[in-house]
Order: sequence, then C-alpha cells, then structure tokens
Amino acid sequence: MEDFYKKYYFGVKKFVSQKIDDEGVAEELTNDIMMAAIMCRSNFDGKCNEFSWICSIAKHKIIDYYRKKKLKTILFSVSPAFEEIADKALTPERDVLKNELKEEIKKTLKELGKGYKDILRLKYIEEMKVSEIASNLKLTIKAVESKLMRAKKKFREVWIYDQKKN
Repeated sequence: MEDFYKKYYFGVKKFVSQKIDDEGVAEELTNDIMMAAIMCRSNFDGKCNEFSWICSIAKHKIIDYYRKKKLKTILFSVSPAFEEIADKALTPERDVLKNELKEEIKKTLKELGKGYKDILRLKYIEEMKVSEIASNLKLTIKAVESKLMRAKKKFREVWIYDQKKN
C-alpha cells in the first residue's frame, strides 16, 4: 500500500494541480484520490495502466469538487445572473457541468411557486434592481427584499443538484 502511494502520489498531484489552482485543495484532493484508489484497487481490471486508472478516479473527484464547492457558491451568489456567473467561473473544460447546472436550475425554478420563481427570475435572470422589482410588482422595497429572501431559502430547500451526487 505504501509503495503504491509513493509510486503514484506526485504524478497524481501534478495532474490535480493542473485542474485546481488552490494548492491546499489540490493536496487534499490528491490524498482523497490516492485513498480511493487504494480502497478500490481490487476493482482495477488491467485494461489500462494503473496511472491512467487513477487519473480517471481523479477526474471524477475533481468534477465532484466543482459540483460541491464551486457551483454551490456560484448558485447562491447574490450578484449578477446565474448564467453570467457560470460563464465567468467555469472554463470550457467544464461546459458539461455548466449545462447540467443550467438544467438543474431550470428544474428547480419550475418546482417553486409562481411568486418565488418570478421574483428570482426578475432579480437574477433579468438583473432588475430591487427598487425596479418593487415598482414592477407594485410592492414596497422591504416586501421585495423579504420575498427574495424567502424565495432563495425555498430554492435552496428544493435544490437537489449536489445532494443527488453524494
């Protein structure tokens, strides 16, 4: 086990560091990947070399990292529209994740009540200011802020993107 770890650790760390800028996160992921490889070593069928097999585990762990950390942060950001945030934060390498995220956002919005869906759409997709939303919906600014808070809370409750991947 120790020989296996020593043999592949630095190669895997280099692979992970090319995908993850944060050195601490890269280190943590590398350790997780190596432990997963050690635990699943009996599943290795020899159809490719061991390093390639470990890199495929690494790819899945990296995707999970972005799903659980980066995308969650993007989704609940309180600034520009969801799509614009995703476009800036995700590199072309993660286009599949971005499209998956967009679909999950659409599904989640469909599950919300019309009032919550509309207010989130106005704020984050149409990028309206709270005062504009208040004027549009004939509500007070305080009422819009309160409704936005409740809508975001409900969105988080309904959101299953990262929960179904665990």
